[in-house]
Amino acid sequence: MTGPQTPGLHTRGLPEQAIRERARLGAAAAFPGEAHYGHTLFGAEQSVSTDPLEQLRITPPVFMPQRLEKLIELGREPLHTDVELATVIGGLRSALPLYLSAFGSTKAAGTDQVLAASRQAGRLGIPMVIGENIVPMSGYGRTGEQTRRTALARIAAYLEELPYGLGGVAVQQSTEDADAEVWNLVYSDPSTQPLLESGRLAFELKVGQGAKPGLGGMTVLDRAAAAAVDEQFALDEVFGPEADRVLRCSSPGTFTEEILRQQIRLMRNNYPRARVWVKLHPGRDVAHAAATAWAAGADSVTVDGAEGGTGWAPVASIAHAGLPLGECLARIGARPDCLLVSGRMWEGSRVVKSLALGATAAGLGRAALVATDEDPEAGLTRLVEALALELRLLISAVGKYTPSALSPEDVWPQPAGLPSPSPALRVPEVLHHG
Repeated sequence: MTGPQTPGLHTRGLPEQAIRERARLGAAAAFPGEAHYGHTLFGAEQSVSTDPLEQLRITPPVFMPQRLEKLIELGREPLHTDVELATVIGGLRSALPLYLSAFGSTKAAGTDQVLAASRQAGRLGIPMVIGENIVPMSGYGRTGEQTRRTALARIAAYLEELPYGLGGVAVQQSTEDADAEVWNLVYSDPSTQPLLESGRLAFELKVGQGAKPGLGGMTVLDRAAAAAVDEQFALDEVFGPEADRVLRCSSPGTFTEEILRQQIRLMRNNYPRARVWVKLHPGRDVAHAAATAWAAGADSVTVDGAEGGTGWAPVASIAHAGLPLGECLARIGARPDCLLVSGRMWEGSRVVKSLALGATAAGLGRAALVATDEDPEAGLTRLVEALALELRLLISAVGKYTPSALSPEDVWPQPAGLPSPSPALRVPEVLHHG
């Protein structure tokens, strides 16, 4: 087993040491440390978080009709190991209700951790998103610039480990990516044809940023690198005219309801063999925007809560802009369409709460990078092993056995407008005697 690595990445807003522990220990990290066994008495600790999702509790019922159904199906009492986590994410089959979020084009996203995370995501059989601005900044990778930063390098690393029939790659495109014809490159590339032919390629229209709602992507470049992209991006001398660094800003894009509809229709027409995803920032009209995207034919809508984001962003934006993910989920509500969410995902209870409130799957961003920083060979794999165990335990605890069976009744306080509690338990006729 690979030992702890000298950390090169750090995160704020997440319990970094707990994530690193999961990257080392895997499923065992879902429980208190073994040294506590028989010596420490555990109980719930009072939460002081203002995060809407953290304030919720998962609420198992006493009567569990779905557990009874499972008992009859199995011919024995069900266990948490009977929970089936495989699902469909935006038209892509996934071994788990998880996906690897986009990392963008910052310096942190060009490290070896990203390729390590790509390989492990493939090994796990979960979808992976390639972020915006990778091609304009680092090249596509087909003409000799095959480095760890290129889009094709990430896809190749992912495909090396991907089991047949599982996972898939979603490629984002923003304004600058459209100028670089990113989707055309991917759609016509021979190396991506196995994904296209097996129905495991998606294109994600970038409508907004999680950590920067209303703003475009931002990175810090030295002047030589900035000079190479000054025709594609806006450059801002925020560090002063004498500094050796500049701020590179991408356009957030301009959308109205009709523009979004037309963009989705264009995607479906131009790339008929690719799935259509749409990425939204946590805006106040997120429910309307999501409904517009689904009605226009999007296979999936992704919402980054204000807690999300791996990129560079203004401090004021991180602290004060955008809706929390819990509020986004409450506004969108539970519906049959595919909704992907991200923002501070690193342990199972937050994922389960999101699934109960209508999400199909949750994205791993900062936690994935920290885990691979701790152990490049298996850190993300072990983090996901801990998550999967927690998902099975918590889904089983509410008497259900698939992620899609979760509903708002499984959390408290219950969202406004929730229907009345489930009717009384009906015992199947096969259990009646006499």
